[in-house]
Amino acid sequence: MKITQATLTLIDVPLREPFVVAYDSYASMPSIILALRTDDGLVGYGESVPDAHVTGETPTGALEALKTELLPAVVGMDPRDITAIHQQLNLRMKGNGAAKAAVDIACWDLAGKAAGRPVYSLLGGRRAEQPSIAKVMSILAPDVLAEQARQARAEGYRHLKMKLGSDDGQDIERVRAVRAAIGSDLAIRVDANQGWGDPATALRMIRDLEPFDIDWVEQPIRADDPEGFALLRQGVGSRLMADESVVTPGDLARFVQARSVDMVNLKLMKSGGIYPCHRLATQAELGGLKVQIGSMLETSIASAAGFHLALSHPNIVSTELSGPMKFSREPGDLQYVIPQVQITERPGLGVEVDEAILDELTVSTCEVSL
Repeated sequence: MKITQATLTLIDVPLREPFVVAYDSYASMPSIILALRTDDGLVGYGESVPDAHVTGETPTGALEALKTELLPAVVGMDPRDITAIHQQLNLRMKGNGAAKAAVDIACWDLAGKAAGRPVYSLLGGRRAEQPSIAKVMSILAPDVLAEQARQARAEGYRHLKMKLGSDDGQDIERVRAVRAAIGSDLAIRVDANQGWGDPATALRMIRDLEPFDIDWVEQPIRADDPEGFALLRQGVGSRLMADESVVTPGDLARFVQARSVDMVNLKLMKSGGIYPCHRLATQAELGGLKVQIGSMLETSIASAAGFHLALSHPNIVSTELSGPMKFSREPGDLQYVIPQVQITERPGLGVEVDEAILDELTVSTCEVSL
């Protein structure tokens, strides 16, 4: 089985409502869908959701990287040779995790389809339970969040993830309102997306939040200040999670050595797909840190890839791949029964792509003959 052809489709995926985080607001999400074809007629799907704030990539930049550098690097290769695939990708370009993730995910989809087995079985098998997700909440007014929290409880969610880190001074009031609305029924996680900036500000904020029984605090400070987590660790009792600060094995090694966080949030788009994130999850396990697989608001394609990874690795204790729940229309068919996602035994990623919806959302497309 050899890789022979690829189709790159840039789509714009509409959200049910704007998604607001510390560094930006999104009404829709651009995504690159990769259809990778082989000489025996199989098609594997991958996805790239670049974010300039996190991966340093833009959609047009990722498209160009895939078209001119990364896809030509794997011409004629067997997609099942995933280690060799990544060696070629890394020889051709440094970084570019979201672009590389598209190739990685498509190769795993092809490998599963060729074997007639789901991706999780190629990664070592799956745990018994279906993965669950948290209700991810934008930065909104406290009263709006309180009502959303009550609705989430009624829908069956067990965890809330609140986006914080805005500069309007209402972060404490947001959490206060949500906790008052739901009592002790649901766990609350908070994610500042670097928005509190420096350790001193983050320390004050976390101490003010701790009376509301916070499950954990994610990326409260700038990504380029990993040492700042050590200062926080000395001053707060809440569990701390690093996200944007952890992309490479070297990044993770610094946190393992410092013992400054309890968890790390790995994302396929940050680090290049399933293969590198599986290695990072094992590295974290050896270093005593638990892992969450997080979301860049991907469609069913990359979300399914993250769930297959999470199902197969014993050190991955949380998943927040809620992108398909937030879109009003998307090309995949991943099924959620709140708060769980239904990962089936279908080969590969187990996701069927609706070509009509893909065409409807298409901004541009190009064929790459390899």
